[in-house]
Amino acid sequence: MFIYTVKGRDTVQSLAQQYNVAPEAITVANGMVRGEPLALGQSLLIPIESDSHLVKPGESFWAISQQYGVTMQELARVNHINNPALILPGMQLRIPTPRKTTIEVNGYTEPSISATGISPSAADAARHLTFLSPFSYQIRPDGSLSTLHDQPVITEAYRSRTAPMMVITNFDGYAYSPSLAHTILSNEMAKERLIYHILTTMQTNRLWALNVDFAYIPAADRQLYHSFLERLADTLHRAGAIVSSTLPPVSSSDQRGQLFDGQDYAAHGRIMDYVILMTYEWGWAGGPPMPIAPRNEVTKVLNYATSQIPSDKIMLGMPLYGYDWTLPYIPGQDFALSISSNNAVRQAARYGAAIEYDPLAESPYYHYQDEHGMRHEVWFEDARSVQAKLDLVKIYRLRGISGWVLDVPFPAFWKVLEHNFRVAKIIG
Repeated sequence: MFIYTVKGRDTVQSLAQQYNVAPEAITVANGMVRGEPLALGQSLLIPIESDSHLVKPGESFWAISQQYGVTMQELARVNHINNPALILPGMQLRIPTPRKTTIEVNGYTEPSISATGISPSAADAARHLTFLSPFSYQIRPDGSLSTLHDQPVITEAYRSRTAPMMVITNFDGYAYSPSLAHTILSNEMAKERLIYHILTTMQTNRLWALNVDFAYIPAADRQLYHSFLERLADTLHRAGAIVSSTLPPVSSSDQRGQLFDGQDYAAHGRIMDYVILMTYEWGWAGGPPMPIAPRNEVTKVLNYATSQIPSDKIMLGMPLYGYDWTLPYIPGQDFALSISSNNAVRQAARYGAAIEYDPLAESPYYHYQDEHGMRHEVWFEDARSVQAKLDLVKIYRLRGISGWVLDVPFPAFWKVLEHNFRVAKIIG
């Protein structure tokens, strides 16, 4: 696999001839339709096996490593290079085959958005996963749970040898509710009832694992939350289930805010089988335009997380979507629209926008003006940004990754993932 950045007059046909592959192989690898125009700056997966690379003027060691999906350290090692800054045009670099370790992969899907209970993209992604997680069962003040039409998801999970995972949230409608969390955590009878309903639902629906996705826990309820998690984990472990939790992106012990005050990385690392870090939404629909999951910020979170939690208990959250903001951004007014990676590229081609790549955030973006004269800014994910974050999984030796959300098609994501790792399957 080779990640190519589209230039000038490139076409699928010309790139197919250049790399001696069938045009259809390129379109399939990138989830494109035949005849689809390319956008300047677009990243493309070229499905070739290459064992060497001729350094061209202006190429950096980092860029070459990103193109082939290998780490700079591994590229330097096999080429006996001590100082990557000294590579020169004309040098022939040996490209190592990526060392494929096995990781666990989770993916969330929202059954409610599909008439069949599972979207086509989520069903297709199931074979690439260790866990498939329908989102979500919402807790109620009395300890009961909302209903969820998750049987199509569970059926697809078993068909794909993927473990279905139950997700519970302190959602009150469509938002996390601190008061709902407090009501449950401060009431012994409600907690007992909730644990009973969780266990019963898991046994009835043949759910292998549980993911506790509580957010905005009041600071005063932190210890109550940890005690609840201990009781819950103990009960489910005795039933043979796997228990995980979701944590907001914290980068230091003194980070404050309603999202963080009720959470404790070290406690979750001790109690849970593993944790999922929500390392996305720096750029979010209601905020100003910026990268969704900038690598520099994700790295800060991992530096802190691995100081509190064993790395083999950490799954890195990865976004499978982007956002399109209308400019100028005015707080509290129009929200950005969610957009898939492929549609972001198609939109750039439609408006003749050049896709740029932020070297610090390692994220693609572009600007365009629509038919009504409104300016827009788009940040999304592509093969390059996915590779950059998968490199972090290797560097920090993490347990795996968790994708939000499978209902947004992103074919290149799965190609890049399987180029780098083998995916663990825990059910036969």
